[in-house]
Amino acid sequence: MSDNVKLYSEMERYEIINVNDGDKFNSLGSNDVVIDEEGNLKLLILNSSKSKLGLFGKTEFIEAPWECVKKIGSKTIIIDADEKMIKRSH
Repeated sequence: MSDNVKLYSEMERYEIINVNDGDKFNSLGSNDVVIDEEGNLKLLILNSSKSKLGLFGKTEFIEAPWECVKKIGSKTIIIDADEKMIKRSH
């Protein structure tokens, strides 16, 4: 297998970081990916909890287009998504 190939089973542990605002979104496995009918990655659905406990805080989801992914490193997925590129939902 080529060094450029990444397996989802490895990537699901990678932390997602938005370099636009410094937000961290836990690991890929704690979030979701939307794949179209042709198998193309379309969206990241990121869980942006406002509380570490999860019981008392609001849960907000952020949809970021896959085009926001700038680099997949050895332990992180770097995205660059500003407010114009994302959709927020509760």
